Amino acid sequence: MLCILLCMCRCVYSAAVWYYNHLAGMMDIVMITDDQEAVDQYSSLSSGVYVITVRDYLQNFWPDLQAAHELYASVSQVLQEKESEGKEGEYGEHLPPEVLEAGIKSGRYIQGTLNVSKHRAQTEAFVMMEGFSNKSSDIGCRVLVHGDKSRNRAVHGDVVVMELLPKSEWRGKVTALSEGQGAEKSGEDESKPLPTGRVVGILQRNWRDYVVTFPPREGPQSQSRNSQRILAVPWDYRIPKIRISTQQADALQDHRVVVRIDSWESSSLYPNGHSVRVLGRAGELETEVQTILIENSIHVPPFSDAQLREMPVNSPEKPWKVDPAQVAARRDLRESHLIFSIDPKGCEDVDDTLSVRSLAGGKTLELGVHIADVTHFVKEGSITDLEARTRATTYYLADRRYDMLPAVLSGDLCSLLGGVDRYAMSVMWELDAHTLAVNQVWYGRTIIRSSYQLHYELAQALLNGEQAEVPELARLGSERKDDRLAELTQALETLTHIARQLRAQRDQGGALELEGVEVRAQLDEEKNITALVPRQPLEVHETVAECMIYANHWVARKIQETFPHQALLRHHPPPRQEFFSQLLESARARGFTIDTITNKALANSLDRAVDPEDPLVNRLLRMMTTQAMSEALYFSTGSQSLDQFYHYGLALDRYTHFTSPIRRYADIVVHRLLTAAIAAEGEGAPGKGLASNKELEEMSRHINSKNRAAKRAQKLSTELFQCLFFKDRDPQTDLRCLADAVIYSIRDDGVLVFVSEYGVKGPVYLKNREGQVVTFGQDGSCEWQSGSVRRYPDHISTTSACNTSTFRLFNHITVRISVYSSHCHADRLNLEVISNKPYRSTEAQQPRSEGRCQLVQEVVRLAEEASQQAQEKAARGPKLSREERKFCQSKTPNLYSLLEEVRELALMDPEMIPQVCATEE
Repeated sequence: MLCILLCMCRCVYSAAVWYYNHLAGMMDIVMITDDQEAVDQYSSLSSGVYVITVRDYLQNFWPDLQAAHELYASVSQVLQEKESEGKEGEYGEHLPPEVLEAGIKSGRYIQGTLNVSKHRAQTEAFVMMEGFSNKSSDIGCRVLVHGDKSRNRAVHGDVVVMELLPKSEWRGKVTALSEGQGAEKSGEDESKPLPTGRVVGILQRNWRDYVVTFPPREGPQSQSRNSQRILAVPWDYRIPKIRISTQQADALQDHRVVVRIDSWESSSLYPNGHSVRVLGRAGELETEVQTILIENSIHVPPFSDAQLREMPVNSPEKPWKVDPAQVAARRDLRESHLIFSIDPKGCEDVDDTLSVRSLAGGKTLELGVHIADVTHFVKEGSITDLEARTRATTYYLADRRYDMLPAVLSGDLCSLLGGVDRYAMSVMWELDAHTLAVNQVWYGRTIIRSSYQLHYELAQALLNGEQAEVPELARLGSERKDDRLAELTQALETLTHIARQLRAQRDQGGALELEGVEVRAQLDEEKNITALVPRQPLEVHETVAECMIYANHWVARKIQETFPHQALLRHHPPPRQEFFSQLLESARARGFTIDTITNKALANSLDRAVDPEDPLVNRLLRMMTTQAMSEALYFSTGSQSLDQFYHYGLALDRYTHFTSPIRRYADIVVHRLLTAAIAAEGEGAPGKGLASNKELEEMSRHINSKNRAAKRAQKLSTELFQCLFFKDRDPQTDLRCLADAVIYSIRDDGVLVFVSEYGVKGPVYLKNREGQVVTFGQDGSCEWQSGSVRRYPDHISTTSACNTSTFRLFNHITVRISVYSSHCHADRLNLEVISNKPYRSTEAQQPRSEGRCQLVQEVVRLAEEASQQAQEKAARGPKLSREERKFCQSKTPNLYSLLEEVRELALMDPEMIPQVCATEE
């Protein structure tokens, strides 16, 4: 190859000399090359024939130096791309579809979904095979794909066909400290070689909208009108760089842009794409929030005028009233039943209300659960219904929420507010007063008027016999007020009695208690958040939860019995036993034995695994149990056998979601099924227009997918706000960057810790890249010295020339929190150990919510500054190709969204571990 190149240079130079002589020296001839050896060899051989580099040519022969730099940059980029492609080689061509199909049928090839590792995106990916069965015991449900070449132009999420490599070429999974919970749940030996293969074809592309960042360009820049090819870096580590042609490369520097992939040639290292729209400058709050939404395929524009025209009117000039026809068709409970709601303080979208009364001289109790009748206002097939189905759920982020339904429904006419008439779907049981055996159950549409809109603390105070002011009774006379208060208190006591027995019945079946995060937000008169205060667990929380679970269970029974092959239920499969490895290992290190054979045995074991000296131990064990759980999913009854209906966490044979139709589309579907079941029972005929099993199963997959996206977006939003809180703080001087952390997992080069004050989990490295390890002095201070690390099942030790330091599971250490900033990707928190002793603040004792309160305030401040800076930059900076679209529907934080965000953001104090059931009310 070298000889050929030399011959080519010699031939070109000879041609240049010939042209110079042919023109009799009338003009100079310039030979341009990037081969420095050719320049050295030929530059001085003939006068009038110049052999120079591209850079020298542009600098010396072009009068417009700026344009010369620009042209040189473009040429250099093309040459570099060609050079890299030539060095790396081409990808293999994908096999034809008919060959892939035949290979899958014969068993030669394997079909699955490519899942690229988040932490080793360039080297490690797996092909996940749902429902895969193979006679070979060596192959499980996933196959390793090592290296990006073996992926053969497949990206994360593509449905691919792969060929297994010989066993001699199988590779082991890399153990990474940063993998955290992923490694915990894998339950496998990372050193053991895994089935390994390479992609030979792609059945279905999963190309979607990606957010990329245009990196800063080096050298002089100009506003060129010529299209330039830029390698943009995706926000998602798992996606390769995308080559984009644009005329606005300079204006888009440091901006996040939505792009789509168009093609990926086998001769190119990178796919080709085009820009769709500009989100904004990287690092700005609104840009990062929109990035999270797009990366999770969440599209929530403002509700359209067409949707709003479908909404009923409720204004001071034209107040909404119940329809007389509906009064005649529904059961009227407004005068006969004492109905009330119990929700967090300030809650505006009230999904559910309760009622309880004594019948037959006290021998029978009537329990009622009354849920907002959303389906009366949202007709199937309407524009509002189609949009709600597309969204599938209400999305909660740290500072906002995106409603599934317009506000006139979610916060007004469908909200079961106190003192107003509302339509409801009710389930009412007649129970034996002593055994709580169900004598009969009634389902139907009702009209209700809630008498009291209670919050949890007020309801608990009434149950405890404490003096409490009920707003609805404030204007009554003393005697009438006492009578009404006694009536309400009696209803709450009866309700609590029923809930205790219902919970006891589920406990006998093995119901699990896995969650324990409850936080209350304090709001001012303008509904701005002033503080976040951990809330002690109250029995009334469990009372309400049990009633909702009971209603969901009985509605599930009703629709499944009426429509055995086309009912929407929710099941929770038992977890795989190997997923409990981390839990068992950690519990054993503390002297506890966890039995995971059944949910009942697991629940009993967790109840016994209590360390009186450190209540956080039990909380962490329950967190590990939650991580080992399978995902609860919606499904159509016609697609699963009866034994698959079971809900492992709740210990119920059938379960669905019925109690929150304002924020979950699955509940709307269940309401329609229940209405059809009631109609079929009365008319003796099946309901009309019900979705088939196939249609319902497709809808279930869509809702499950959107629920996962909502959880991921909520988690990423939480991490974003955590980073924003710490980003502008000096970790060396700001005491808020110091925190107590507890070790909950051991890794090869460090430990995984949990910081309860800020709800942060992450790795703490004990060995750096230079080979130094952390050692501690007698006062607990740390130093980095040359040494080694040794891992044991329940502890990890660092050894240096000075001493040996040991870190054990559940030890408390002091960490420093800082932010690792990334230009193209999301920022992340960095945890660094500074002492092997628990952190004790030298400042005056502050509420545990102080850091979280400041976090919210910091977010609001940053949002305002970001908006102001964006306006200033728009006024003086270059105009981008597209105007930014704003997704936000509610800019100010609200109570409901904050509570949902805090559910993962802030875990409460060690001494405040609640016993709240792990339910999905």
